[in-house]
Amino acid sequence: MAEDENRVIPVVKGRVDCLPGKKEPVEHCGLCIYSREFRVNEKQAKSPALAYCAKCRVTEKVDYSKATAVTCADRQREGFHSITNLIG
Repeated sequence: MAEDENRVIPVVKGRVDCLPGKKEPVEHCGLCIYSREFRVNEKQAKSPALAYCAKCRVTEKVDYSKATAVTCADRQREGFHSITNLIG
């Protein structure tokens, strides 16, 4: 994977391998600054975390129970970083 590519992380039993050896509930991705999209029913849905992005302004909800993958922009492997730290 090139440094400028996003990772596509499979959802397995409601969890994603955020970092090696560190699984996170897929719901956490909806609040993570690095999440970009969720694959739900073979379609891509923008991440709710982008709701506060001036460019994206996402307002759709994601059914996490049906998500099969998450597109993640965490290229430096920092792991889950909540948007609530930025908007709180």
